Amino acid sequence: MNQQRSEILGHPTGLFVLFFTEMWERFSYYGMRAILVLYITTSVTDINPGLGWSETEALELYGWYTMLVYVMSIPGGILADKWLGQKRSVMIGGLILVAGHGILAVEQMWAFYSGLALIVIGVGGLKPNISTMVGGLYPEGDIRRDKGFTIFYIGINLGAALSSLAVGYIGENIGWHYGFGLAGIGMLLGQVVYMLGQKHLTGIGDKPKLGAKSGDENAGSSLGELLVRAIKTPASLIVSLLIIGFSIYLLATGTVGYGLLGIFLAVVVGLMIAIYQELTKIEKDRYVVLLLSFIIVIVFWGAFEQAGGLMNLYTKDKVNRVVGGFEIPASVFQSVNAIFIIIFGTIVANFWAKRKIKGKESSSLFKMAIGTIIMGVGFLAMVKASLEVLSTGEAALIWIIVAYLLHTIGELSASPVALSFITKLAPAKYVSILMGVYFAATGLGNKVAGAIGEASQTEGIEVRIASNSTMESLTFAPLDSLKKAASFEVSTMAYVDNQSLIIKDEKGTEIQNMLTFDEENKARLIEQMSGEEHSNNDPLVVNFSFENAKDAKSLKDDTANAVALGNYTSEVEVFKVANKRELNTFLMIFIFTLGFGLILILFLKKLKALTHGVEEAEK
Repeated sequence: MNQQRSEILGHPTGLFVLFFTEMWERFSYYGMRAILVLYITTSVTDINPGLGWSETEALELYGWYTMLVYVMSIPGGILADKWLGQKRSVMIGGLILVAGHGILAVEQMWAFYSGLALIVIGVGGLKPNISTMVGGLYPEGDIRRDKGFTIFYIGINLGAALSSLAVGYIGENIGWHYGFGLAGIGMLLGQVVYMLGQKHLTGIGDKPKLGAKSGDENAGSSLGELLVRAIKTPASLIVSLLIIGFSIYLLATGTVGYGLLGIFLAVVVGLMIAIYQELTKIEKDRYVVLLLSFIIVIVFWGAFEQAGGLMNLYTKDKVNRVVGGFEIPASVFQSVNAIFIIIFGTIVANFWAKRKIKGKESSSLFKMAIGTIIMGVGFLAMVKASLEVLSTGEAALIWIIVAYLLHTIGELSASPVALSFITKLAPAKYVSILMGVYFAATGLGNKVAGAIGEASQTEGIEVRIASNSTMESLTFAPLDSLKKAASFEVSTMAYVDNQSLIIKDEKGTEIQNMLTFDEENKARLIEQMSGEEHSNNDPLVVNFSFENAKDAKSLKDDTANAVALGNYTSEVEVFKVANKRELNTFLMIFIFTLGFGLILILFLKKLKALTHGVEEAEK
């Protein structure tokens, strides 16, 4: 039974309780996201030390982490549907998040991994269920629902903007762990808002009623029943077993992460087929469209989430960030997307609302297709940035801003609508589970983004300073930095002459004899260089990022031994090759998203027919 609710600005007051709760939750999450890959790749001997991992390793962890925070939405949705209810799940998830961010403030590796694990669990409990509660604030067919989700989305991005500025600046300039701690304070504020606003959420997201019968809207979905049906349904069983078989092969070959992911996907696919079997004809048609929307989500976020990984590192290393004599920290640019959402959120929402009033095409599927295309066009700006890097060594700041602007317009067209679309199409009995699957699809998109970022990096090549070298002979090394046992970077000129590798420092002195390659790494470097034109008169730029192999504590306790030249190892990057790979990555993302969006538009009429007028019923 619907009850009269107090309103603010024409929307239920509960919307603004959830708005501020999610704002502070996103403050914590996006603050973490803004500095994660930067912290991981920062040298252990830096003034503000990080973990010293390679960019490939950082992007791999970023992909797994951002995937898992969303994949955990499936068990989070099931627990809410069956036992806890959305309201209590949000409360518990928020408390776990507070603990996770608090632990990350501790400067220990156990704290790093434990904090990430708690964040994954906490987001799984909070994220899908708070979005479901937003949908529950509005009666079926209420035209305010889409605008309500857009307002909610602005709250998400207000938190993201504030955190990228505050957490990013403090993390990069004062200390990474201070940044993690500040993110935790934001999450704590979100919990306080949520607890004080409970009176405005009466009847929303309550615990499932005990004894509710199957088919009753109040009945929690039975995971056990679904699993049994998945096993008994031939199609479900065959598909799941095939996926599990391939997953076992991955596990046997040592690819543990992907093997476990495959087993998880096998269970999810089985559950999705089991749900399909019990739906009515109309529900089945809508369900097919719902599953397609999950594919759209994976494609969209697989491209969009380059922002926190590849584009974040790209901004740090290859974009001229100096404005008025001040170098803007790279993490601050993670706020640009959120700020644009705050500026353009209502503008884009009103644009689509006016189209609908005029009777023009404005269905959710059309919005998602257009959003995907616009977001993809943003990567053309990154292509331009990469071309500038190849010709001048760095990209103008404007291109990263243009890319984020187009990504934002695309996101505002697609993402808030997708959230609302789930609540419209999903059978009431399974709405939280399917909202969980939606966020799991978002997580898979994040994993795809991480994998694309990994693929854009050149294969790691290792080199060591020859241990028999002396400091005086190292014309390429900053001696003051060496005496402080610091990491350092060197840009050199290199070419291959009759299969002999020649490397010269900025003074033209040959330094290859001061470096030690094993045969495999030397061959790998020569192979990368062989794909480019080069000679003594036109050499290639090769960058060396040297890192002292001793850990930070040893450097402090044993400075004399720490500066021993044999302790210095380096990751090698052929500048032109690395940038061409990134340029091709950006170009392929544009081509794929453009083609995908156009195919959706081509089949739009048939897909809309399968929704059986679910959106036409809105008034």
